[in-house]
Amino acid sequence: QYLTENGFRVTVAGNAGEARRKLAGLDFDLLVLDVMMPGETGVDLTKSLRAEKNVPILMLTALSETDSRISGLEAGADDYLPKPFDPRELILRINNILRRGGPATTPKVEQLVFGPYTFQIARRELKRGGEALKLTDREQEILAIFAARAGETIPRHELVGDDSEVGERTIDVQINRLRRKIERDPSNPVWLQTVRGIGYRLSVE
Repeated sequence: QYLTENGFRVTVAGNAGEARRKLAGLDFDLLVLDVMMPGETGVDLTKSLRAEKNVPILMLTALSETDSRISGLEAGADDYLPKPFDPRELILRINNILRRGGPATTPKVEQLVFGPYTFQIARRELKRGGEALKLTDREQEILAIFAARAGETIPRHELVGDDSEVGERTIDVQINRLRRKIERDPSNPVWLQTVRGIGYRLSVE
């Protein structure tokens, strides 16, 4: 929550397996990993990620875990922060890592993968396997918004955008139409989920 309040877009994973699934569908500017994640540790995950990705990593460790800090840095972490910590220091360390890396460390997101689907953002083309799905222009626009903020809850009014002719109830209808194209059971959606009282989110888990 503190990161979100300070202007960061945050995606959370509870373990290494969930983190890998989200990394497969999204590109991240930076990862914050806890050494003591359940199952596979943050150090082990860092080692495996370094074999294929160059995303900056900040490691969180308990104050007394000197060996873990050293292991994390040896595995390829860019910095570490001992717990407990002041949230302001977390922000400072994240910003320092991002400044050191510069713009080149942030790859341009060209596509989003969720389940069997691949959405080519620039072309606004959605495919299941190798087959393109036919979308209306408005459905393409909506999916592009979700792709840019995958995993986040997007309020209805943001999906309406600047088009005053489009009301929030119209958005609900358009979402239902899009669900019929991508959901196995549109009444029990897996990908385009309703966040009651707020809006919708595109799940990439």
